[in-house]
Amino acid sequence: MNNINESIPQEFILLGFSDRPWLELPLFVIFLVSYILTILGNVAIIIVAHLDSKLHTPMYFFLTNLSLLDLCYTTSTVPQMLINICSTWKGISYGGCVVQLLISLALGSTECILLAVMSFDRFVAICRPLHYSVIMHQRLCIQLAAASWISGFSNSVLQSTLTLEMPLCGHKEVDHFFCEVPALLKLSCADTTVNEAELFFISVLFLLIPLTLILISYGFITRAILRIQSVEGRRKAFGTCGSHLIVVLLFYGTAIYMYLQPPSPASKDRGKMVSLFYGVITPMLNPLIYTLRNKDVKGAFKRLVVRLFLNKKLET
Repeated sequence: MNNINESIPQEFILLGFSDRPWLELPLFVIFLVSYILTILGNVAIIIVAHLDSKLHTPMYFFLTNLSLLDLCYTTSTVPQMLINICSTWKGISYGGCVVQLLISLALGSTECILLAVMSFDRFVAICRPLHYSVIMHQRLCIQLAAASWISGFSNSVLQSTLTLEMPLCGHKEVDHFFCEVPALLKLSCADTTVNEAELFFISVLFLLIPLTLILISYGFITRAILRIQSVEGRRKAFGTCGSHLIVVLLFYGTAIYMYLQPPSPASKDRGKMVSLFYGVITPMLNPLIYTLRNKDVKGAFKRLVVRLFLNKKLET
């Protein structure tokens, strides 16, 4: 029992780029600005989608789920990063690391499924427009969203348990900015071949299969859009689907690079930067992509601002 207790550290040291202290100030500024923009952008989308009746559709129901997911994901990692950059002690408690691992992995896995669900929604809307309201009814939307969250959290519990069961033999320096499965597996003093094979298999299930389904659905969507006679209708369809496709490529591209590439010492720092991109930058970009390329969301924002302005005017 004593040996087991000794193998579990009370804390982990998150190294990040501590060997490059000159990077700390620019990274702090990037993380802080990105986090603030992520909160503002995603909260704005959630509020607007809730208050504007024109956005009470399946597409914006799923977008609200995505915004909530991005808010929670960044909050599980970025505040700890900011604290570590500002202080000489770069540590996180063992319990804090476990919570961070569980939450970030659960939300990342959920996003993999949710983006595939959103592409299915676009497929039905464009390829089966007459049956859209019948197929994408409220109950199905709730079931699809719930399935995304449940599968994401189930995967997190499984992978986190398998990772945390590995003996560490006193190792506690995590060569990363936050607690993530690949970084924690590198601490183990036992053979991690089985864990790496399991991680690869799960990554295929949660990354490659949803991405393949998304690309197939977009093949059908593109063919359907090209058949639309109206130029305005075609532009609107491409605008709506283009926003989702950009988000898909940003998220899956970086996640696949992180989880499906063979481990290599040369790619260590690159892996850190890639995980920062999908963990910090992508959640900040999602609201911008969906608002700048979407007339419905921009219109809803304008209506909300006008309503608030008129209410204030009436009060005075």
